[in-house]
Amino acid sequence: MLMSSEKEEDLDVIPEDSSLLTLRIRKKTIERREETIIVDRACRQETLTYEMESHATGKRPDDPTDLIEEGELLLTLNIFYPVIFQKHKDHKPYQTVLVLGSQKLTELRDSISCVSDLQIGGEFSCQPDQAPEHISKDLYKSAFFYFEGIFYNDKRYPECRDLSRTIIEWSESHDRGYENLQSVKMEDYVFNDLSLKIGFPYLYCHQGNCEHIIIVTDIRLIHHDDCLDRNLYPLLVKKHWLCTRKCFVCKMYTARWVTNRDSLAPEDPCFFCDVCFRMLHYDAEGNKLGEFLAYPYVDPGIFN
Repeated sequence: MLMSSEKEEDLDVIPEDSSLLTLRIRKKTIERREETIIVDRACRQETLTYEMESHATGKRPDDPTDLIEEGELLLTLNIFYPVIFQKHKDHKPYQTVLVLGSQKLTELRDSISCVSDLQIGGEFSCQPDQAPEHISKDLYKSAFFYFEGIFYNDKRYPECRDLSRTIIEWSESHDRGYENLQSVKMEDYVFNDLSLKIGFPYLYCHQGNCEHIIIVTDIRLIHHDDCLDRNLYPLLVKKHWLCTRKCFVCKMYTARWVTNRDSLAPEDPCFFCDVCFRMLHYDAEGNKLGEFLAYPYVDPGIFN
């Protein structure tokens, strides 16, 4: 039986007088990694923002029929992290998108990247090689936008449900001050049909309870220096850069698996890259070692 000291030991603190070559090498690696992270974090965000903003500036389509006409409205939308992601709920918008007034709401809906759409349901500790049949976006296609008292529900597919129905029934059950809430089909409306307020928070909801605040920050006419290729809109112009969660073992690669009740891990939950996960939890024949539950992990930083 291992006896733990009252003060928990930090495994990343290497003694100065260590005579072991492996520990001296690890100390240098940790110091170099910390220096790189501090520099890279700011530089990568700045570089990413510049490249995204300048990539499509003044771009013209190859096909003249795709040229945006003079007088077209251009809206700037800030899309925030989901409310359920507590870690990032107070951050700056993680996506800034330009949309045309003539575009359908479904085009914006299809362009929004969210890690919730990529989740894989199921527990795979006994069969880690079993390929999942569907990601959550394929299984749960329902979604809605909420603008000025109207729920715009995605009804393009037979399996789509009206997610706003419960909210509307709740508001009608008592006098809650929300009068005349309506539900319409998202695919029947373009942005020119909407009455919007600049700076006012609206809502995008998908996967049942993954809610994003959307704020319109600007509405103007298209300019000749803007991207004039209709096919590139909705146009992503800014994205918040995230640090990915690294594997607990190697500290190098992005986590691909998360385990619970893991007899071989010091933390619960514990995150692993694919290589370390398999080396630690399975023998050469692929048989499971120890007791644990394993779930595929999709890191929010994959959209970097």
